[in-house]
Amino acid sequence: MHEVSIVRDIIHNLEEHYGNRFSEISSVKIEAGLLCNVQPILIQNAFEALILEDPRLENIDLQVVLLPIIAHCKSCEEDFEVKRHRFVCPNCETPSRNIVQGEELRISQVEFF
Repeated sequence: MHEVSIVRDIIHNLEEHYGNRFSEISSVKIEAGLLCNVQPILIQNAFEALILEDPRLENIDLQVVLLPIIAHCKSCEEDFEVKRHRFVCPNCETPSRNIVQGEELRISQVEFF
């Protein structure tokens, strides 16, 4: 289950970035693109499992938000949402491999008590 290692990396990044303020974190929002193969429920389950190892995590509310896949069409210079894995511009029907959103996995928001 790679979600446990993902959550451990998130926690490590928060500890590294916020240091002594880590214990003051009340919520963390994660943005995950649909192409990064992360399932929000599995991230939540991994986080809950890690609470048993590290009680400091008990007071942190973890949110995982899925981001849609957005591609860019070079023919008509428009961004479009990829639906049903159809990487074809709906305006001009040109296939596109230029992904502008959907592969990311990032901490987008941290709130403190």
